[in-house]
Amino acid sequence: MNGKEYQQCAMRTNDDEGLTRLVNKIRETRNVNVADLITACFGLSGEVGEFVDLVKKWIFHEKDIDFHHLQLELGDILWYVALACDAMGWNMDEIMQMNIDKLSRRYKDGFTVEEANNRKQGDV
Repeated sequence: MNGKEYQQCAMRTNDDEGLTRLVNKIRETRNVNVADLITACFGLSGEVGEFVDLVKKWIFHEKDIDFHHLQLELGDILWYVALACDAMGWNMDEIMQMNIDKLSRRYKDGFTVEEANNRKQGDV
């Protein structure tokens, strides 16, 4: 199989309705700022990639790491998390508390490999 053949086979699973679905979602959704949510998704993806790339180069390329740069990237990640919360009408304090509550249920006495590898059904 070559690239062209792969592309043709793969595109059998693309119904070309993505734009229609997006427009419909924007029209029908009143309590979510879809444009800001999409911006947050793209921004998170890019900023997390930059953060990970700095760590990758530090470890595997044996480059010096600029910890201040790493902090700035983490700040950018938080900005996009805040944008996602705002787009959804969520309070960031509540999201942070939900995460702590989830981790407390999952790891009652702190992290263990056993609990990490044997999570209860429904634990997301």
